[in-house]
Amino acid sequence: MFIGAIGCEPLQLKRVGLENSRTLDVYRQHGGYEALKKVLDGMSPEDVIGEVKKSALRGRGGAGFPTGMKWSFVPKDSPKPKYVVCNADESEPGTFKDRFLMERDPHMLIEGMLIAAYALGSRTTYIYTRGEYRYLINILDAAIQEAREAGLVGDRIMGTEFSCEVFTHTGAGAYICGEETALLNSLEGLRGHPRMKPPFPAIAGLYGCPTVVNNVETLTAVPDIIKMGGEAYQKLGTQKSGGTKVWSVSGHVNRPGVYELPMGYEDMEKFIMEDCGGMLGGKQLKAVIPGGSSVYIMPATDIVGKKVKMDYEGLVVAGSMVGSGGFIVMDETVDVFESTKNLTEFYKHESCGWCTPCREGTDWLVKVFKRIAKGEGRPEDAQLLLDLCDNIEGKSFCPLGDAAAWPIQSAIKKFPEDFRRHLMPMATRTAEAVAAD
Repeated sequence: MFIGAIGCEPLQLKRVGLENSRTLDVYRQHGGYEALKKVLDGMSPEDVIGEVKKSALRGRGGAGFPTGMKWSFVPKDSPKPKYVVCNADESEPGTFKDRFLMERDPHMLIEGMLIAAYALGSRTTYIYTRGEYRYLINILDAAIQEAREAGLVGDRIMGTEFSCEVFTHTGAGAYICGEETALLNSLEGLRGHPRMKPPFPAIAGLYGCPTVVNNVETLTAVPDIIKMGGEAYQKLGTQKSGGTKVWSVSGHVNRPGVYELPMGYEDMEKFIMEDCGGMLGGKQLKAVIPGGSSVYIMPATDIVGKKVKMDYEGLVVAGSMVGSGGFIVMDETVDVFESTKNLTEFYKHESCGWCTPCREGTDWLVKVFKRIAKGEGRPEDAQLLLDLCDNIEGKSFCPLGDAAAWPIQSAIKKFPEDFRRHLMPMATRTAEAVAAD
């Protein structure tokens, strides 16, 4: 597996290849906690938020909302406690870069959370992981204990008036808890159902108090922003999407792995064919899902020769999204009908059942897919699937409904031939098979 940076100096991956990279000693030997010291030595909370705004850092969990702006929504004069929560749920199919960052460099996350807590006036922070990441809790707890013994977590951090605790918490392995309000319910000990918004978590989040929820990759970018300055960080990427982005690359490429690229990397085709070592077995590129399973699938014709920029704006122009950075590459052997059916079954299984469009809609989608897979498909089933998606998209309580609809809509639009083969009458299909023999 490849691990490293392409087209830039590594920031979030700079320590992951070092021996004992998860320890406090190694972290401090390579610049760790220098950003926290800089903050506590003379920066005000407003200064910290200002640098994050200048950096053009956008949420790396999928939404891409400007991080500094999100922090500024927390009311300064609230009498209630404030919380910083790290969303380390990472349940999106195809995404594994947050796991890697926590496993190899946990102190980078702790430092980022402490800086965020200082900026927001929080004394208590939580790292929430999904059930399948239980082993990461042991790594994170060990790192937190190291930091506490060194005076970096707890009371009077680095001898200052700033005090902050960091706790870990694991859910039970529910995809829905990647949605920030469902995560907060789970963290409170409730069932992981999403909440009505507004109010947003910045006003009424954990225990009804002002809360910021950020993804692992977002928070681990903060120490470098403080050390180098927001403007310098922004210049590593584009005007609207600053810094670097970590991508989880899987599928039919010769070098899958964890890649750090500058935001706005100039050419997706070059990334696949050169940086990722080209297609496995010399086969032809057929499709890419660039941001985890919840984004639109891209056919090779939208990539090859098109100079697709790998940032928020570039991928929207190309017909997809950055999402969570789960970059899945498919070769010519993939039947997009089958891969989409598989994703639909996942979304049906992971629907929390809270709202009717998602609960009933994903169930009907799976029933139609299974009937088609049994050889009972009808020509009108493609439109039936699209109609069902239309009844889910934008009408469910949280984004899970959209996440279930978008892959199907784009797959039918971009790969009609893969669906058409399954929607032929059985007699026609059998005749074609005989002719092929």
